[in-house]
Amino acid sequence: ALTNFIRNTLPDGRSYIECDSTLNSLEILDSCLADSTPTTPIYFFLSPGANVVADLDKKAAENGFQKGVSYHNVSMGQGQDVIAMSCLETAHRNGHWVILNNVHLMPKWLVELEKKLDEYAAEGSHEKFRVFLTSDPSNTIPIGILNRCIKLTNEPPAGLKANLKRAWCFFPKDYIEEADSKTKSILFGLCHFHSVIMERKQFGPMGYNMKYPFSIGDLRDSATCLQNYMDNSTGGKIPWQDLKYIFGEIMYGGHIVNDFDRLVANEYLNFYMKDELLDETEMYPFAEDEKGVSFMSPTPTSFDKYIDHIDKNMAGDTPIAFGLHPNAEIDFRTQQSNSLFKTLIALAPQEVSSEEGAATPEQVAKATASEILDKFGDKHFDVEELVRSLEEGPGPYQNVFIQEMEVMNVLLSEIKRSIKELELGFLGELTMSESMEALMIALYMDQVPDAWAKKAWPSMLPLSGWIKNFSDRLFQIEEWLLNPEEIPKVTWISGLVNPTSFLTAICQVTAQKNQWELDRLVTFTRVTKFMSPDEVDAKPRDGAYITGLKLEGASWEDGSLQKSKPKEMYCEMPIIHVKAVTKEKANVGGMYGCPVYMTGARGKDYYWTAQLKTASPPARWTLAGVALLGET
Repeated sequence: ALTNFIRNTLPDGRSYIECDSTLNSLEILDSCLADSTPTTPIYFFLSPGANVVADLDKKAAENGFQKGVSYHNVSMGQGQDVIAMSCLETAHRNGHWVILNNVHLMPKWLVELEKKLDEYAAEGSHEKFRVFLTSDPSNTIPIGILNRCIKLTNEPPAGLKANLKRAWCFFPKDYIEEADSKTKSILFGLCHFHSVIMERKQFGPMGYNMKYPFSIGDLRDSATCLQNYMDNSTGGKIPWQDLKYIFGEIMYGGHIVNDFDRLVANEYLNFYMKDELLDETEMYPFAEDEKGVSFMSPTPTSFDKYIDHIDKNMAGDTPIAFGLHPNAEIDFRTQQSNSLFKTLIALAPQEVSSEEGAATPEQVAKATASEILDKFGDKHFDVEELVRSLEEGPGPYQNVFIQEMEVMNVLLSEIKRSIKELELGFLGELTMSESMEALMIALYMDQVPDAWAKKAWPSMLPLSGWIKNFSDRLFQIEEWLLNPEEIPKVTWISGLVNPTSFLTAICQVTAQKNQWELDRLVTFTRVTKFMSPDEVDAKPRDGAYITGLKLEGASWEDGSLQKSKPKEMYCEMPIIHVKAVTKEKANVGGMYGCPVYMTGARGKDYYWTAQLKTASPPARWTLAGVALLGET
């Protein structure tokens, strides 16, 4: 919205917004060289994938500077300051170019460099003398150096459209014009893939499970491989599989360490890299259901007409361009807002308010601690007594719940110990330690104290919700203790600290019952029509019923995955039947392998993959970031 306001309201706002979006790095460097003077160095802030030295080498050669003679390249480090000063002195008198790389490694020497540049400015340098500096972003660079420099960096722009233009314009115009039609089409598809991969991260966990350092260097190297393949081909069939493997598993895939993120990248390539790309094809995955949202790849044309096509036909950013549902934007905007307000609350002053009746942080923490202690003060599970009561000893399912009891006992002990310690601190009988102070602040801010979180399960809930969740977990264990020989009719899977152990127990029981090898078995899921545990009469003959999962990124209707409803972020799943089957029987068509995560943060909170029926291609749900969550 702000971008559109500036573009449409300010005089020549379009030029301000788009700036150098249609220039490649060499053209930008050209314009900066025209603005530079002997007293105005050019400062490069390094970013992943940027090859500053290579660009400068080309420009030096074009301007008649010989490497090592009239063009000096110095990599800064221990002992290099003497060499750098010698090169600067020579260049100052004879009109050479000097590039000093990684100057952030020598912050103290930069003070001397600043003084030396001042001396050169006062004395007057040769008119061809130029200084170039490179460094990582750093707060140790003297402000005097930064003020006198033209500063450049190569960060990706915000927005899919801007990223696509930047990716396309990264290649020299002559290179594009000389390429054959097939190469142009594939290169455009590759640029679109690059921009989508770069921008998908804005959707947070629904976009990627982790953050990856994708850069323009990945596009450059992929384009080089593409050119080699096209040069060696004899005009026959394009080796799509080879290209997809190189792009998805090596160039971009080399950054990716999460299997589901790698699958996302490969599904994008499966959608883009096909024969239809050589003509006109839809570039928005699975967008046929969306009215008025489309972006077609152009037929092979000139460099400038590709840019015109992007300007005229690509509208504003939309999740549909990434294969995501429009709800995805609501979700990540909500997370941004929540994060902002949490920061504001944390920065708010915590002094005693002058308002009548306002509670101090200590009073709030004291009241909260008292409530928690009243709720859990007498809670404890006698594991040894339970083991003795089991006639045939603990089986796989019993071991799961025994482990849960042990974890709960440890957590209960820590909660009771820390609260009692804090209460003694409030009474003045103990000196308030750093850990006690942290506990008080967490109770006041409605946050789960770090000491408790370390001994608990992954959670993103505030303290009030976490306490309710904790109480429900204890209740499930207490219910099971009424009949420990049997598992519950329906198990609240997201109420277990280690849900994977329960799934393993299902496989163990099946293996023992049928005399099968355990390593041949995997879990297989079937979604029932039961929405509540009250509708279930008895546990299943094989496996177990589980509940407590919500679907994100899609909805569940008529026994299969369907498109999400507008503004419905999560869909409550019916009770799911999980059983163990051999690996051969698990390979069933018409299924989406849906990752199941403990929380909405995804990533390391993954614990298994469920099979969900789908009439649409599974790739649709992969790109939509569809997952089952135990906590929302």
